[in-house]
Amino acid sequence: MKPHLAIAILALLAGAPSAFAQQAVSTLPAVSENKVDTDTFSKTFVSANRFEIESSKLAGQKHVAADVGDFAALMVKDHTKAGQDFKAALEKSQTTASIKPEGPPPLLPKDQAMLDQLKALDGDAFQAKYITLQTEAHKQAVAMFSTYARSGDDPALKEFAKKTLEMLKMHEMHLRDVAAVH
Repeated sequence: MKPHLAIAILALLAGAPSAFAQQAVSTLPAVSENKVDTDTFSKTFVSANRFEIESSKLAGQKHVAADVGDFAALMVKDHTKAGQDFKAALEKSQTTASIKPEGPPPLLPKDQAMLDQLKALDGDAFQAKYITLQTEAHKQAVAMFSTYARSGDDPALKEFAKKTLEMLKMHEMHLRDVAAVH
């Protein structure tokens, strides 16, 4: 084999893993790093917030470690309040986002799939998956809330995003501590 051809093949092979890694699909719908539209922000928040509450209530019913149970109780409390704060912000909002805050909001397919995964598990398997899914969900939420707080187009929802972002970051830190123990 000619040296130039061998070098070209090696260069292609060296770049292959990173090319495949870039094909990962985001679980957030239509959220770019620079801008999140109000409708996407609203729908994603409502679904993700419901997932946080329902999955954490489920953790309260499963046999989990005390610290995981404490975290789950905090999630129910904080995300219930976040839902109330969102409803208040929506009432002040100028948006025409198609969100109906009355009644239980629908889950987006990704959130329903995560909840279904948790429902099928018990014990240590549930606990491990709960911690993993909460970590992923909070990472995505922090990214979306940071973006909307910075570049959102509705003042009331932008303020809500700024206030809620701090809570989400605290949850992320708490999750790191819980994950380190388990």
